Amino acid sequence: MTSQVSSPAEQADATVVGEQRKPGGAKDVRRLDRVIIRFAGDSGDGMQLTGDRFTSETASFGNDLSTLPNFPAEIRAPAGTLPGVSSFQLHFADHDILTPGDAPNVLVAMNPAALKANIGDLPRGAEIIVNTDEFTKRALQKVGYAASPLEDGSLDGYHLHPVPLTTLTVEALKEFDLSRKEAERSKNMFALGLLSWMYHRPTEGTEKFLNSKFAKKPEIAAANIAAFRAGWNFGETTEDFAVSYEVAPAAKAFPVGTYRNISGNLALAYGLVAASQQADLPLFLGSYPITPASDILHELSRHKNFGVRTFQAEDEIAGIGAALGAAFGGSLAVTTTSGPGVALKSETIGLAVSLELPLLVVDIQRGGPSTGLPTKTEQADLLQAMYGRNGEAPVPVVAPKTPADCFDAALEAARIALTYRTPVILLSDGYLANGSEPWRIPDLDELPDLRVRFATGPNHTLDDGTEVFWPYKRDPRTLARPWAVPGTPGLEHRIGGIEKQDGTGNISYDPANHDFMVRTRQAKIDGIDVPDVEVDDPDGARTLVLGWGSTYGPITAAVRRLRAAGEAVAQAHLRHLNPFPRNLGEVLERYGKVVIPEMNLGQLATLIRAKYLVDARSYNQVNGMPFKAEQLATALKEAIDD
Repeated sequence: MTSQVSSPAEQADATVVGEQRKPGGAKDVRRLDRVIIRFAGDSGDGMQLTGDRFTSETASFGNDLSTLPNFPAEIRAPAGTLPGVSSFQLHFADHDILTPGDAPNVLVAMNPAALKANIGDLPRGAEIIVNTDEFTKRALQKVGYAASPLEDGSLDGYHLHPVPLTTLTVEALKEFDLSRKEAERSKNMFALGLLSWMYHRPTEGTEKFLNSKFAKKPEIAAANIAAFRAGWNFGETTEDFAVSYEVAPAAKAFPVGTYRNISGNLALAYGLVAASQQADLPLFLGSYPITPASDILHELSRHKNFGVRTFQAEDEIAGIGAALGAAFGGSLAVTTTSGPGVALKSETIGLAVSLELPLLVVDIQRGGPSTGLPTKTEQADLLQAMYGRNGEAPVPVVAPKTPADCFDAALEAARIALTYRTPVILLSDGYLANGSEPWRIPDLDELPDLRVRFATGPNHTLDDGTEVFWPYKRDPRTLARPWAVPGTPGLEHRIGGIEKQDGTGNISYDPANHDFMVRTRQAKIDGIDVPDVEVDDPDGARTLVLGWGSTYGPITAAVRRLRAAGEAVAQAHLRHLNPFPRNLGEVLERYGKVVIPEMNLGQLATLIRAKYLVDARSYNQVNGMPFKAEQLATALKEAIDD
């Protein structure tokens, strides 16, 4: 979650908070305040599904949590190779947490490649569960192991649990009419059952999920459930696992309400549906599939009952063209993409600026340039969102800070687009899109009223007394032009990309008119009403850490660590990147040092330095992964001491 409650567990490894020794030789149960688990294997081993199911049961149990899926871009990368490793990291706790965690306490490695790719992230003393069946001579050689790490002493600093997962799974399913290859596919469920036993996770939800997922193949459903139960029973009976662990629900971390686990893309899709309902407008999505934005298209296609229409176009340009047409027709129009798609959509975004129609452009950022790193995260599209169009074409930019916050960011982007008749770019990223956390489901009366009034008749009187409709006659408060639905009698007007005459909307090449229209469009964006930026500064610090987007969790966790160590440091986080909050300049002037961590080479820092003439310091990372809290805390401490 994202509250500001300080917790010592944010600054340290998992802490044993209690131990219960069972009578009669039964296994011990230790109570922990938090745990970080990473499942890793081939991209075909089902690690994402395994992690997702463990996460769902953890959410239903009431823990706070944060996840980090990490997988290759290839649909099926070469088996047993380092580039083909897929992993899923889950951090869950009995208190408020902010990140997926820096270092796993437990690694489940399904093969040598998974072990080698992830061993460097583990602290000494971590638990490693390995599938020994996959540690063959050929598999070891494929990833550069000269000898088996299970036997050469290189893992002596860890708690190693060698488990023949494949053999045990096949044995558990021998009564089913399955080939060995089919039975082996359930080894991820065996591993899930074992980890569910180790951490006392509920099981009913997973069994219900498997029955539902394989409803048309009941034999496969039964086999997966049998493997899951076998994993649980193995943990209960084997002597290798003498201890299980409990992490209590995070009862004090959450405000009262109904919660569910939610990913950023799912929250964003729900936010778009909620916005259309609050605006009383049909929702239209014109999109082309692209990682990591495709999940939004998939999800919205399921909600025709809410008046949602989804159009999977033949390319990015067609997707936004259809969306802009839907905006002209009176819909809440959306197009979803990632950085490469924004580049292709830029001309049509400029057209939307000229037409002054509401349009949401959702950019789920990923590593670039070009195709770049499709499944890795980055924040490097900010300057593209700000300036990536020909001419003076200003566009508001909004960025969510956590997976759950994507819901609210979608509503805010819709508010701005509908109120000010402008395209809006929403900048999420792969870390938020695929990560998840608990989300409090809001009550309907908490949602904003986004209803708009369409033009219904003439709005201007000529000198001779004739009443006419001027498509570019503006609201004096917002500078928004009227929204006229095509087919409304008397509201016919010219549409197109050539410069418009003020008021009438007729084609105009007049220099003075063009200057006026350019400045007016800019003034409309500059005048957008956005909340002031809030500063968290309990100690009167001299150093401010300023962030935007998905850096919120790592920055906040790092700030907590520094404060727990006695350092005074302030924090502020931006949702609105264009226009900036009106009080931002005054906030920046209060501090002697301003540090801006970003997953790019300093794009927000460039904007801040240019606009406010502040000597902002950048701390940058572009390795496709989110910041680690410890890494940020070290960098911020150096900035404070400098």
